[in-house]
Amino acid sequence: MSRLLRAKKLVAPALVAGVAGGSLYYMYKPRNIPGYEGPVVPPPIFGADGTFKLPRFPQVKSRDQQIADLKKSNSGNKEDEYDVLVIGAGATGAGVALDAATRGLKVAVVERDDFSSGTSSKSTKLVHGGVRYLEKAVWNLDYAQYELVREALKERKYFLKTAPHLSSWLPIMLPLDKWWKVPYYWAGTKFYDFLAGSEGIESSYFLTKSKAIDAFPMLKQTDLVGALVYYDGAHNDSRMNVSIGMTAALYGATVVNHMEVTGLQKGENGKLCGATLKDVIPERDGNPATPFNIKAKCIINCTGPFTDSIRKMDDQDCKEIVAPASGVHVILPGYYSPGKMGLIDPSTSDGRVIFFLPWQGNTIAGTTDEPATVTKNPLPDEKSIQWILNEISHYLSPDINVRRGDVLAAWSGLRPLVRDPKAKNTESLVRNHLIDISSSGLITCAGGKWTTYRQMAEECVDAAVKEFNLPVKPLAHPPLISGTEHVEDEAVLDGSCQTHRVRLIGAHGFSRTLFIHLIQHFGVETEVAKHLTESYGDRAWTVASLCKATDKRFPAKGERIAQLYPFVDGEIRYAVRHEYAQTAVDVLARRTRLAFLNAQAALEALPKVIDIMADELKWDATRKEVEWKETVAFLESMGLPQPMLTTTRQQVEKGKLDWSNSLEWKMYSRHDKPLDERERNEQAEIAEKAGTHR
Repeated sequence: MSRLLRAKKLVAPALVAGVAGGSLYYMYKPRNIPGYEGPVVPPPIFGADGTFKLPRFPQVKSRDQQIADLKKSNSGNKEDEYDVLVIGAGATGAGVALDAATRGLKVAVVERDDFSSGTSSKSTKLVHGGVRYLEKAVWNLDYAQYELVREALKERKYFLKTAPHLSSWLPIMLPLDKWWKVPYYWAGTKFYDFLAGSEGIESSYFLTKSKAIDAFPMLKQTDLVGALVYYDGAHNDSRMNVSIGMTAALYGATVVNHMEVTGLQKGENGKLCGATLKDVIPERDGNPATPFNIKAKCIINCTGPFTDSIRKMDDQDCKEIVAPASGVHVILPGYYSPGKMGLIDPSTSDGRVIFFLPWQGNTIAGTTDEPATVTKNPLPDEKSIQWILNEISHYLSPDINVRRGDVLAAWSGLRPLVRDPKAKNTESLVRNHLIDISSSGLITCAGGKWTTYRQMAEECVDAAVKEFNLPVKPLAHPPLISGTEHVEDEAVLDGSCQTHRVRLIGAHGFSRTLFIHLIQHFGVETEVAKHLTESYGDRAWTVASLCKATDKRFPAKGERIAQLYPFVDGEIRYAVRHEYAQTAVDVLARRTRLAFLNAQAALEALPKVIDIMADELKWDATRKEVEWKETVAFLESMGLPQPMLTTTRQQVEKGKLDWSNSLEWKMYSRHDKPLDERERNEQAEIAEKAGTHR
């Protein structure tokens, strides 16, 4: 009997020890972190004969060749006809094109402006499930919301696996001002970790007040009791979008930007069978643009906020389904946040969430959420900018003056919230995304968010294959994206969806130490080398090779286009030759991110960008002037101050910009009142006395 009692007494401590040990093991076990694996393709090295061979990557077709392929689809030969025509090359459209192409379908994707020219380049740059969404799911017992968070966390892992050079893990701090919030938010972040499961990275953790201030020195200390830190993903949104499009092109898709759809064609049965397109680039050169027709079995509308304009081409009387909301973001100098730690405020003054994140060396803050009208380049309104600055001042140390003049760039992105036209209540908004097929066969894919673009594309292609009985098939001879035959992708291109395994262009040879090889071979600056590898992956070899020699001891290559940022001349040449860049805005906003990081720096870099592009694309003086005017007008949507909008190229080149009326000019001590003669004498006496006492 006594033995039984002793055994019972030992059960409870053993269970506690087992649970505690299991929890500790789960929290601290070694993990294979997605995005931190070694390169699939090792970097090139010097051969035995002393020669160094750069990687030889497959080339995409030229833009002219792609346009010729579009026109060929209308030849009357059924084999030339496209299985799928995708309208819109934002995240969703490019994702649909890549998914369809890797299933063996003949696909074309056209974009009126440029890849990621709309909503897809104006995000918060996060790849996340949504901690706030999870909180709502728990409190409202909302299983559908819970499923959305879980699916987004799964997609988050695919970002880091398929494009490790463009995405990364980011710790995000949640400051706490009440002790009762510690267990509440601790439980929430642990549940977030649990949902992520193997898709996660490190576990969330608690920081004491002193540790929180050490990690985020700018934090306000008043009422601070500690902080919780959890992990989410971050990425370079427009470069991700361009990479998806270029990868689709390598897999055989016809990918053309600056190609506008002016009409849809229907057969005798009333079903869609093609579209009328117009290349808008000749008009920029002063030449007429001749519309032409193309044929496709299936047409997919992925135009985000502009969804209804395409739907009305199909049915003029259709009811609008897009309810656009404007989200404003601002960019502040990098000293506003630590380089490797973000911050979230889950309860601002009006109940919205605001993020404060390091990005590309600066700090991004946002976002707002206001009803808006659909325009091509919406302007950030001053009320939203001031609201963001006011909110972030509440959790920064009082001695940090959050100044309007510190805003280096600001933009407004339109989030395309949508209604289901087939729902009983057509006014209610769809939770996540919508896939709708009209009576004539137009497939519309709208809504959603960046994190779930791949899943949206998969579901959209599934619907297209089912509706139109499209002939998916294995790819017998897939392109050697990695540049070598000795690498096998995990993706088995058997006709099923494999985009969760298909590595994007640049991913195969990327590693966290690739930048060192670039420095040692080309002699580029460390900051530039890191930027190139984190923006282009293994294609950084090609970009660096296109950089101009400096005739200096060091750096040997790479001429910066903006003094304070690591963007270099080789990127402009690469954008034109390998990424279909056709305008200066394409380069400044979407291939590099200079316009998003600093609107005035983008203005100062504009002459150099135009000159290099003119040399590549054979622009004349008239076209260069068009590029100047249209780019300066675009920079207004990036927050360029009004006085700068009338700046001429000559003023920039001669350094004659008038900064005297700018906020930035008035912020610094160089504008203190000059000392009079008496004050100068007093200063001299003080200096003299100081010298005698040394």
